[in-house]
Amino acid sequence: MKRDVRILLLGEAQVGKTSLIMALVGEEFPEEVPPRAEEITIPADVTPEKVPTHIVDYSESEQTEDELQEEIAKANVVCVVYDVTKEATIEKIRTKWIPMVNGGVEKGSRIPIILVGNKSDLQMGSSMDVILPIMNQFSEIETCVECSAKNLKNISELFYYAQKAVLHPTAPLYDPEEKQLKPACARALTRIFSLSDQDNNQILSDDELNYFQKSCFGNPLAPQALEDVKMVVWKNTTDGVQDNGLTLNGFLFLNTLFIQRGRHETTWTILRRFGYDDELELTDDYLHPQFRVPPGCSTELNHLGYQFLQRLFEKHDKDQDGALSPTELQNFFSVFPCVPWGAELYNTVCTTDKGLLSLHGFLCQWTLVAYLDVQHCLECLGYLGYPILSEQDSQTQALTGTAMPSPPVAPRLPPLAHPASLLPVTREKRIDLEKGQTQRNVFLCKVLGARGAGKSAFLQAFLGRSLALYEVSADSKFTKPSDAACDVACFIYDLSDPKSFSYCASIYKQHYMDSQIPCVFVASKTDLPEASQQPGLSPAEFCYKHCLPPPFLFSCHGQGPPGTTLYTKLATAATFPHLNAVELGAASFWLRVALGTAVTALVGFTLYRLLAKNK
Repeated sequence: MKRDVRILLLGEAQVGKTSLIMALVGEEFPEEVPPRAEEITIPADVTPEKVPTHIVDYSESEQTEDELQEEIAKANVVCVVYDVTKEATIEKIRTKWIPMVNGGVEKGSRIPIILVGNKSDLQMGSSMDVILPIMNQFSEIETCVECSAKNLKNISELFYYAQKAVLHPTAPLYDPEEKQLKPACARALTRIFSLSDQDNNQILSDDELNYFQKSCFGNPLAPQALEDVKMVVWKNTTDGVQDNGLTLNGFLFLNTLFIQRGRHETTWTILRRFGYDDELELTDDYLHPQFRVPPGCSTELNHLGYQFLQRLFEKHDKDQDGALSPTELQNFFSVFPCVPWGAELYNTVCTTDKGLLSLHGFLCQWTLVAYLDVQHCLECLGYLGYPILSEQDSQTQALTGTAMPSPPVAPRLPPLAHPASLLPVTREKRIDLEKGQTQRNVFLCKVLGARGAGKSAFLQAFLGRSLALYEVSADSKFTKPSDAACDVACFIYDLSDPKSFSYCASIYKQHYMDSQIPCVFVASKTDLPEASQQPGLSPAEFCYKHCLPPPFLFSCHGQGPPGTTLYTKLATAATFPHLNAVELGAASFWLRVALGTAVTALVGFTLYRLLAKNK
C-alpha cells in the first residue's frame, strides 16, 4: 500500500476547485478565494486510512501547460471538478480533461479519476443522468460525488473517495467492461481460498470462514451474518454454496460483489493480509523477512515448523496412505508459482515401497532446505501461508536458534511487520568447540572422493539415518573456505583402484588438515580385490600419521543394509568435533543411545542426499 497520497484537482475556471480545498481545511466557506490554493498536506493521524495526503490545486491563469503536465505525472489520483449548473463544464470532462490526464495511456496504467459535481446547493435535482454515460465511457472513473463548498456538503467524502481510489484501486482487481475479476486477482484469491481450506475438501466450512474472517478483519462473523452471506451467494450462483459451505466460485463471487458495490477495501484487506502488494504480487517483505546468518551458524526448523508442515502433509494426503502421490504433491504446491522440487527428490530422501514420498521423507526434505538454503525455505513457508495459518508474525518463527540483532528495518504497516531482533540461527560452531557441546540437531557431512570411488552408492545406502550427506563433485575447485566447510568430512576411495586414495589424501592436506573439521576415511568396494594404493603411504599409514581413525570398510553389495558402525562414527564425529579419535570411541556408545531419543523427539531426521550434476 502506498505510503502517501497525492490528489490533484482539475477543471474549468470558476467551478470551485480552490473553494473546495479551502472549505476542507477551514471547515467553512471562504469569503475570499485566491486564484489558486497552496499545496496542503493532511497528516496521517487525521485521515481515515492513516496515510499522509497532499492536495494540489490547479489554475489555468497561474500555471503553464508544462507545469500542468508535471503535476499530472506526480498525481496518484485526479479529481475533475465541474459545475452542476453548467453543462459546458460537464462536456469538458469528456473532451478535454480525461484525454489530457490519460490520453494514450494503456488501460492498466491510467490514473484513477473522481468526478466532482460542485455547487449542488444551486440546483434542485442531480447531474447524474448526464454523468453516467461519461462514467460508462471511461473505465478509469472510480466514482462521482456531488458536493457544495458553500454549505460543506460531502467535502470530506470527496477527499475520502479520492484517497480510497489510490489505496484501494479498482484497476488491478476488476474489469468493468467484462464485469469480472481480472486474472491476477482471481489467481491470488484462489490461492487464499486454498490456504484457508484447511481440510482440503474444496469448501470453506463455518469454522474455516470464521478463522479466515478473524485473521483478516480481527473478529469472526456473527452466526446470522454468516448465514446471510451464504444466502446471498446461494441466490446469485448455481454452485457457490455446497454442504452448507462456501465453494471457490462462491468465494470469488463474494469478492466480485464487494468490488461492484464499491467496497474495494474489503478485498484489498484480504489480499494484503495474505502478503500481496498493489500489483498483486507477494511482497518481498512477506516472502523474505530480513535477517542474516553469521559465519559458523546454521539454520534449522523448530517444532512449530515441523508441526505446520506435518499438518499440511496430512491435509494433502487425500487417500490417507501416509504418503504423497505425484498428484497429491502437485496439489500441495498449487499455492506456489512453480513446483520447487524436481524428480531428483525421490533419490534424495526416503520413499515408500511404492516409490511415494513418505511423511518421514517429506520432513527430511524440508530439514535439508532449511539447512542449506534458509532464504528459499522462508520463501516456501511464505507461499504456504505460515504466518497466517500459524498466527505468527512471520515464517522466521518456524526456525530455531539464538536470537541475534539484525539491521533495523523500515516501519511497515501491520499485519506484515517482522520483528527486527529475531535471527533464527544456531550457535556459532566456534563456541560449540570451545564449550565441548552443541545445540544443533542437523549435521552436514560432505562426501568427497575421486570419480568412480562409489560416493553415490554410499549416500544411497544410508538413506534413513539422521545425518545430512552432501556429495561433492570430483571437479569441485574449493575456491573459498565455505566450499570445504561442514560438520564432518567423509573421504571415500575405491579399494580396488590404486590411484583413488591419492585424490582423497590431496584434498585432505590442502583443505582439511589444518582445520577443526573431523575427518573419516572410507574404503569402498571391499567386495573387489584390494589394490596397493599408489603413490606414498598406505591409507592406514596415512590415517595413523595424521591421528585419524583407520579407514572403515564399505560395500553396497553386501546382504542387507550397511551396519551402524560407520554411520555412528560419522554422527559421533559431527556431534563431538572437539574429541580426538580415542575419546570418540567412548562417546559413540552414548551417541547411539542419545540419537534414538533425539530423533524420536525431533520427529525423526533422516539421511539426505544432494545429487551433484557432475558425478
